[in-house]
Amino acid sequence: MLDYAAARAVATIVRTGSFEAAARALGVTPSAISQRVRNLEERLGTVLIRRGQPCTATEAGVRLCRHMDHVGMLEQTLAQHLPGMADGDAARVTVTIATNADSLGTWLMPALAAHARDSGHLFQIAIDDEQHTADGLRQGRVLAAVTSLDSPVQGCAVRPLGRLRYHATASPDFMRRHFPDGVTAAALAGTPALAFDRKDGLQLAWVRQVTGQSPVLPAHGLASTQGFVDACRAGLGWGLNPEMLVADDLASGRLVQMVPGTPLDVSLYWQIGRLAADRLSGLTRAVQAAAVAALLPATSGPLSNG
Repeated sequence: MLDYAAARAVATIVRTGSFEAAARALGVTPSAISQRVRNLEERLGTVLIRRGQPCTATEAGVRLCRHMDHVGMLEQTLAQHLPGMADGDAARVTVTIATNADSLGTWLMPALAAHARDSGHLFQIAIDDEQHTADGLRQGRVLAAVTSLDSPVQGCAVRPLGRLRYHATASPDFMRRHFPDGVTAAALAGTPALAFDRKDGLQLAWVRQVTGQSPVLPAHGLASTQGFVDACRAGLGWGLNPEMLVADDLASGRLVQMVPGTPLDVSLYWQIGRLAADRLSGLTRAVQAAAVAALLPATSGPLSNG
């Protein structure tokens, strides 16, 4: 039988970042928190918390925290019928999700805000490339993810959301300086692009689509959705930007499409663990509604399960 007081202590340490903050949240002393965690680690034979500033969960600790997320949602549902169970901040449910930065910076945030307002849930949001956000589901680090993966991760349900349209953009002066003879694979190989991180393959995907080639692209690293737009305006480099963020810039001429009429569409999907799907149905509805309002129509089929 799992010691749920100790497990809640672990989850609260991870959420708050320290033993002291967790002790305040749970209304006990720091020494009591330390004893609970130590006893649970000894019983399980593994370290759950990396002590530091802040404290973080080990791989085993992450799995325990996700289990406590499920327990918290069950307790919240029961507390709706038995109000005496409510336990203030200690009973707050943290929903862990993964998403690509461009979705968070364009259409997803209103859905999260609406669900948080209606449910009282807290969010822990992990940012990753849309091709890699599903890794968090496989590893048990998140309960749901916005991903470009259309096949369901084992134990998950998947729903198509729509297509996020990108345009390869640059400032007019940048285009004059770097592409006087047009956008070619050779010119692109010598011109600085923008990349969110080393996983970012959007720029190369567009280059393949337009030129049929895969040159090595020199790139500035810039892990910011809005920063991409600002960098393109300033002439730092060229990059793929969501259409909804650069529509005004394209209309005004502050930015131009590098090759007009060559958008890149990225299909997005909502994957959520089946164990959490029913209790987070409101979140799924909010995400789908926001996607319908902002994205191009999906081309995939209905819900499926892994």
